Amino acid sequence: MPIYKKINKDFFKKWTKDMSYVLGFLYADGNIIKNKRGAHFISLYSADFDLLEKMRDAMGSDHKISNRKGLDSNNHSIQIGSKEMYEDLIVLELRQNKTLRMQLPLIPDKFFSSFLRGYFDGDGNVWVGQIHKERKTSHLAIRTVFTSCSKEFLISLNENIYKLSGQKGSVTKGKGNYYRLTFSIKGSFQLYEMMYNGVQSSLFLNRKKTKFDEYFTDRHMQV
Repeated sequence: MPIYKKINKDFFKKWTKDMSYVLGFLYADGNIIKNKRGAHFISLYSADFDLLEKMRDAMGSDHKISNRKGLDSNNHSIQIGSKEMYEDLIVLELRQNKTLRMQLPLIPDKFFSSFLRGYFDGDGNVWVGQIHKERKTSHLAIRTVFTSCSKEFLISLNENIYKLSGQKGSVTKGKGNYYRLTFSIKGSFQLYEMMYNGVQSSLFLNRKKTKFDEYFTDRHMQV
């Protein structure tokens, strides 16, 4: 007999902050699959076991988190079998083999920051370092970057960020088959405010938030 795992199959039917975060993470580091036998699966991948555990709990799931050691840097995964959830994600514009044809779903404004934080935790990065080292006085700078193989997705993401924060980043081609959406100091501050200010959920990657926190603390001390 099949072993049935617990899961809230209605999770993607209604917009909530937790649902928006998980959806954003799925867009970055997840996929949906319909195999040759007609079975439907949702998969999430991450190097951070604790984050997968938080998302699993948010979905009301007791599915096992597997170790994918040796495959790539995202060496933990959770796979959920559910045709109903698969079809709900199709409605939300997620597709199989989404890499090159990903499109931003229509997200209510009040939930966009959670979606953005989820995508950032999957396919985003924050860099902090000294610039203008050749001058007498260097400056501590920060850059926030979102990556995707879909240029159109990043353009839409940029437009939504601009609409809600007044800050616009720059979409450029990377060295490989991907694009970058980059924000400098002022834009990074607004993104920090969008993604973390007033957040009550535990759904965020601690090490990325800490990078922001350390920068703003160091910058304050230099003023």
